[in-house]
Amino acid sequence: MAQEVWPARPVRVVVPFLAGGGGDAVGRAISQALSERTGRAFVVDNRPGGASALGTELVARAAPDGYTMVIVGPNHSTNPHLMPRLPFDPLRDFSPIALLTSAPYVLVADPSLPLRGFQDFIALARARPGALSYGSAGNGTAGHLAMEMIKLATGIDVVHVPYRGSPPVLVDVMAGRLAVGFDNVLSSSPGIRAGQMRALAVSGAERSALLPDVGTIAEQGLPGFAVTVWQAALFPAGVDPAITARASAEMAAVLATPELRARLAAIGVAPTPSTPAALADFIAADMARWGEVVRRAGVRLD
Repeated sequence: MAQEVWPARPVRVVVPFLAGGGGDAVGRAISQALSERTGRAFVVDNRPGGASALGTELVARAAPDGYTMVIVGPNHSTNPHLMPRLPFDPLRDFSPIALLTSAPYVLVADPSLPLRGFQDFIALARARPGALSYGSAGNGTAGHLAMEMIKLATGIDVVHVPYRGSPPVLVDVMAGRLAVGFDNVLSSSPGIRAGQMRALAVSGAERSALLPDVGTIAEQGLPGFAVTVWQAALFPAGVDPAITARASAEMAAVLATPELRARLAAIGVAPTPSTPAALADFIAADMARWGEVVRRAGVRLD
């Protein structure tokens, strides 16, 4: 039976992100844990480019034998709405394995502004329409779309300043050149603790263990708001369902171990294992949600 023999040889884990980033760290941590558990190598292959589309397409075209998988994130849901010529279908061309991890963003502010929380930001933006700027890691990124979702919900007018990556966003918030910015909790925490930035809110459904005193956007006035950086594992479409089920079970097992949970907590993410069916539903819902935001906000990559 397929359940009894998989994996019988090394598994290639395509990570469509740059080495050293959050998605890469998650992919490497889980791959190492799976290697130790199964006795077979799970080999990370970084293939960045095209907002993760380059590496993801490679897996979409791979043999559906259970020995090539990809670690995807929010771009998997947003790219179809931002890239009209995306060379694969995010749903049809993949066999979902499991949701892996999730982490919130944090909304950080220039500490010289009179802002102590999310509602202060909304009030100031309403009082000064078009005068405040916010930074993101680039057009179409989760930080950009999260603020567009906030703008649609509140009617505020703030100016988007896209950057090439998140580090310069934090630099400009600390220097007072940006009013606010969205970034991941891990990289923002040092500046927050040093008083160089002020944390106004986290974007997830729950507070972050790294910033336990910072309230969520949902609890500060936008009920139901939840935007996270998630990671999930996919096979190419057509993989034997028995192999997919076995892979999903192995991922759930390693995500339950204290060792991997501690390693993930150190990089600011929480384990969120799921069944293949639950992941399929999650991606479909995420795609629909972001498609509506992109359409209503008129977001473009150029």
